[in-house]
Amino acid sequence: MGVDYHEVFIRNPRGVQLFTCRWLPFSSPKALVFLCHGYGMECSRFMRGVGTKLANHGYAVFGIDYEGHGRSGGARCYIKKFDNIVNDCSDFFKSVCAQEEYREKTRFLYGESMGGAVALLTHKKDPTFWHGALLVAPMCKISEKVKPHPMVISLLTKVEDVIPRWKIVPTKDVIDSAFKDPVKREEVRGNKLIYQEKPRLKTALEMLRTSMHLEESLHEVTLPFLVLHGEADIVTDPEVSKALYEQASSKDKTIKLYPGMWHGLTYGEPEDNIEIVFSDIISWLDKRNGENIDEANLIERSVCRATSTPYEMQPISSPVMVNEAKPQRKRPQANYLCGWKGRRMHHHSSM
Repeated sequence: MGVDYHEVFIRNPRGVQLFTCRWLPFSSPKALVFLCHGYGMECSRFMRGVGTKLANHGYAVFGIDYEGHGRSGGARCYIKKFDNIVNDCSDFFKSVCAQEEYREKTRFLYGESMGGAVALLTHKKDPTFWHGALLVAPMCKISEKVKPHPMVISLLTKVEDVIPRWKIVPTKDVIDSAFKDPVKREEVRGNKLIYQEKPRLKTALEMLRTSMHLEESLHEVTLPFLVLHGEADIVTDPEVSKALYEQASSKDKTIKLYPGMWHGLTYGEPEDNIEIVFSDIISWLDKRNGENIDEANLIERSVCRATSTPYEMQPISSPVMVNEAKPQRKRPQANYLCGWKGRRMHHHSSM
């Protein structure tokens, strides 16, 4: 099946030019999928694989580079208000859904890492509008292992309006930790649309506040969702996805944890692993794309089962399953603030 690719620039209410793109099947799409990329990332190149794979399976896929990201205008990776990102995405996504050819189509959100937070907050703006969400290693809670001390947050909050764009000294390049395949790791480094400089103070605090807000309101998540996480991910903790699965009020929810896989599930893994992940994503979408769905039967068929690659938990009330113990990648034990480690900043260029 062929794919038709388009790029369009739009303006947000603040007058900033935003880049948008879309991957369309040549036939009428099964449903609509809206991409929310991670911190520092962009859609046209980094998320091309997601767009083309889903479009090849009959889905219309739409992406937007946030203000300050990718090919959009604005100070590079400066997030003054996280709500601005959410509102820009919601406005653009709904403008697409309002087009005559798409009005009756099922609508799905897709978020990777920080984009998972964007997707969940977009859902919360209008809980009944969206039919489901795909969340890949989402940023939706601060792990207890890395939660910053309240005194650190208080200190930084006092100076954020004085030096909001201050680029904090990094201690480590997260690309090495996020993308397993060394060739793809270098491809990420070579993508000049991806922000790879030091994170800004205001940006880090906005991400922290967003994560803490989501953590307190996971029970308000009501839409059907599939959350996917690599068990060896040391960028976002798999425990965060387990918390989302356990606390969300959604009747239709599924979690898949992939043994040995890292943070970059859809790009940074060997091709065989990527195919496993996309097979799960497409299978989930196909069952929920609005064609002859019987929700009661869908939930009745969903069971909790463990497989070698991966294991999954689906919409039942059983507790989270835990795989047999195996060697784990080492996760730094110091405190982080969206990258903060102790008194220095950890360089997160692909959240």
